[in-house]
Amino acid sequence: MDAEGLKRAIAQGRGEQPADLVLKGGRIFDLVTGALIASDVAICGDRIVGTCGVYAGAREIDVSGLVLVSGFIDAHLHVESSLVTPFEFDRCVAPRGVTTAICDPHEIANVAGLAGIRYFLEAAGRLVMDLRVNLSSCVPSSPLETAGARLEAADLAPLKDHPKVIGLAEFMNYPGVLSGDASCMAKLAAFQDRHIDGHAPLLRGRDLNGYLAAGVRTDHETTSAEEALEKLSKGMAVLIREGSVSKDLMALLPVLTERHSAFLALCTDDRNPLDIAEHGHIDHMIRTAIAHGVSPLAVYRAASISAARIFGLKDRGLIAPGWRADVVALDSLESCRARLVLAGGRVVDEAAFAARETIPPVARRSVRAPRLAAADFRKPATNAASPVIVVVPGRIITERREAQLPVVEGALVADPERDLVKVAVIERHGINGNRAVGFVQGFGLKRGAIASTVCHDHHNIAVVGVDEVDMATAANRLGEIEGGFVVVAGGVVLAEVALPVAGLMSLKPYEAVRDDLVGLRAAAHSLGVTLEEPFLQLAFLALPVIPHLKITDRGMVDVDRFALID
Repeated sequence: MDAEGLKRAIAQGRGEQPADLVLKGGRIFDLVTGALIASDVAICGDRIVGTCGVYAGAREIDVSGLVLVSGFIDAHLHVESSLVTPFEFDRCVAPRGVTTAICDPHEIANVAGLAGIRYFLEAAGRLVMDLRVNLSSCVPSSPLETAGARLEAADLAPLKDHPKVIGLAEFMNYPGVLSGDASCMAKLAAFQDRHIDGHAPLLRGRDLNGYLAAGVRTDHETTSAEEALEKLSKGMAVLIREGSVSKDLMALLPVLTERHSAFLALCTDDRNPLDIAEHGHIDHMIRTAIAHGVSPLAVYRAASISAARIFGLKDRGLIAPGWRADVVALDSLESCRARLVLAGGRVVDEAAFAARETIPPVARRSVRAPRLAAADFRKPATNAASPVIVVVPGRIITERREAQLPVVEGALVADPERDLVKVAVIERHGINGNRAVGFVQGFGLKRGAIASTVCHDHHNIAVVGVDEVDMATAANRLGEIEGGFVVVAGGVVLAEVALPVAGLMSLKPYEAVRDDLVGLRAAAHSLGVTLEEPFLQLAFLALPVIPHLKITDRGMVDVDRFALID
């Protein structure tokens, strides 16, 4: 605010002038004391100016019977994983109370490089919610994959001072940090004066100390209460995650207490529109935590003020004079159903969304893989047992086992009776044409194939299948639709969802994508798939910075040794 704006805010807060907007008759959930305070909320522009009293306003909204809480902050996510553009993501989650989201656009950056990040920065300035950006630190995530771009410290540094940038996004290459890799050191050194997000699954002891010594401040890959307590005791803020695949909330409920809440935040990381429609977003996490006995004060703190402080957003997180007017009116703390949402003093409704200026998407026609045939999925037989990726439902961590596989005409083939099927990754950026084939257990697939260009983080083509002809058909279809998801059986495409923006995001409204995902999931289940969210589970089979066994276009990866094994 300029000087005149400040004078108006002061006068409205003192009640000398009618406020621009007043929420009348509600109860404020005070995140300092835990009390419910019957009070009006007076707002001037984008700022709260009055509480703990009765106010008159140029515009008044009756919120009698409702509980007012500060707007929710999603502390770490990839908008691309919602499968829609930032503009549709805004429409999807802001009405649920998410008024701030902190994103890492490394999905699109791995396809389109800086052009993808700049698209997000430009879109962020046009949304109803406040979308903040952490600059993607690991493009690609490791040397063990082929991405569509490579970003170094010199590429990122010029964007540091953009008003929407907080700092450096999740530093996934923790082996590179611990070994002193030159590229990692350059990026970390360039952002020592800014926030640095972490990514440290199962990292403990002195290795964790070394990682934190690099200036890393947060972690969203914590999967047990014991791990969380060690990280908290070493000054690391823990972002509790509940995504479409990675579901850590229940495991971390024991640490979600009033004692720890100042050092905890909530995040979704990767959550698609179907899950959001069926269950919710940050609101789902709040409801679930309270239903399992967590103190409302602890979880609502983690959802707002704690996240704001962790990321240096000093203007938001409380309903109090002088704070940003991000307010959610709920029917109750327990149900966490938003009846009214204000983002920066604006009512979140279709009129607000319609008033936005949109921008055209980038990274069209990004799937440049060659046409494939069944022979491209052949895996020559050896005498040794083969390494098999074992899916852990609800986790992106995988296990490893060895298995003897059937041999037909000198090649290893799937054994669906033992739930052993083929998995392949095909480089699709037009760089080297790499292909790798392995085996996976845990999908339950009995026939056909499923395929995706959402394939973390390089976003090459990933295919799981029983039949090599169907695998080729699925992969080729992805090229024809500019990327997305495909289900094939008997050489026929049973269902598909086109994601033509970088092979990651749809051009449709989120409601249409949600409906398309229903048919896609049903088609996958018709092939025997037992996983609730098979496509995102498939996507994480290719991320070589998450233990223990993964596959990229370069081959099978032993993540514990950070080395190719096949």
